[in-house]
Amino acid sequence: MSRTRAGWADPLLWSGGVLLLLIFGMPLLTPLFRELFPELDRPLYLQETFPALVAAHLGIVAASSAVAIVLGLGAGVLVTRAAGKDFRGLVETVVAMGQTFPPVAVLAVAVPLIGFGVWPALIALALYGLLPIVQSTIAGIESVPESVREAARGLGMNPLRVLWQVELPLALPVLIAGIRTSVIINIGTAAIASTVGAKTLGSPIIVGLSGFNTAYILQGALLVALLAIVTDLAFDRLQTRLQRGRATVPAAAPIARATTQTARSTP
Repeated sequence: MSRTRAGWADPLLWSGGVLLLLIFGMPLLTPLFRELFPELDRPLYLQETFPALVAAHLGIVAASSAVAIVLGLGAGVLVTRAAGKDFRGLVETVVAMGQTFPPVAVLAVAVPLIGFGVWPALIALALYGLLPIVQSTIAGIESVPESVREAARGLGMNPLRVLWQVELPLALPVLIAGIRTSVIINIGTAAIASTVGAKTLGSPIIVGLSGFNTAYILQGALLVALLAIVTDLAFDRLQTRLQRGRATVPAAAPIARATTQTARSTP
């Protein structure tokens, strides 16, 4: 009984349920919006279905976040290596500038060069999401004790194996925190992609602003906010599990696993 109550009290469960209800049941709320906004002839956004808008929004966020993760992780690893330490200041300055520039400004520059559509939005969102990932990658790798690295090297691991089998697994909770921040930023910021012709949850917001339709703005904003909340709660659940696992597994565990793999592969 207590488990059932705990399940219903789970914020991820009920916020996800509310999100799904709004995505697929928004047309059922037409009478409510008509009552709230009696001056509007069309109180419900009908140019696109909300499931299609959510899918398109998530697609842009996923693609831009994947690019940001690959570039951010690569840059963060590079500046923590001996060969790339001299570039750390430059990399941090560049990624900080990427978040300093408003995405709208990036869109304004990108549109004349590559045209309207999804591509300008992907560029803007990827640049905007780099900083948290680069910072978390650097912080996570630097948090690995030097004694653990030396133990791994003493077992005959080359630098690549030390990175892949020791440093990155131990830095994973910090890396996830940076990715979480980047993805949440992109979910909210992706709405502006509709200003350059991309289909997102910003479409009803943009149409509502241009047509003085507050109901459209409310519908788009509600879905964007709930999507960000559900995603944040999901990342929080993932981080909690990773931290629990890290608390129960000693720091030398990655070295022990790598040693076991080496022993098995040795004839």
